[in-house]
Amino acid sequence: MLKFEPQHTDALLVEGYAGRGFVVGGTVWPDGVLISAHAAWVLTALDLAAFTPLQTAEPAIELVLIGTGSTMQRPDMAMLKALQAKGWATEFMDSRAAARTYNVLVNEGRHVAAGLLAV
Repeated sequence: MLKFEPQHTDALLVEGYAGRGFVVGGTVWPDGVLISAHAAWVLTALDLAAFTPLQTAEPAIELVLIGTGSTMQRPDMAMLKALQAKGWATEFMDSRAAARTYNVLVNEGRHVAAGLLAV
């Protein structure tokens, strides 16, 4: 039997869904959440300013997952290019897939963040 055991238990993980939003650190984020292993912020829109808190994250973020809501939608190319110019690889998908992927990568010890719009 395969058993999943978190490797980085001190990291913030997406614990579940609540209505349209996400549960992170025991808090419900109904509109959306920007999350890294050690902090979470309110996210109400996918714009460049929303990702500003990640610029000072330690350790430095390598990958930003972008959850675009209940379905995958292509974000604005100018925003993606601006995020990549900060040195972050970017991937976009629906928010639930992004939340699951974020949890897996954090447990692998990767320096990842996720911007998850409510579904």
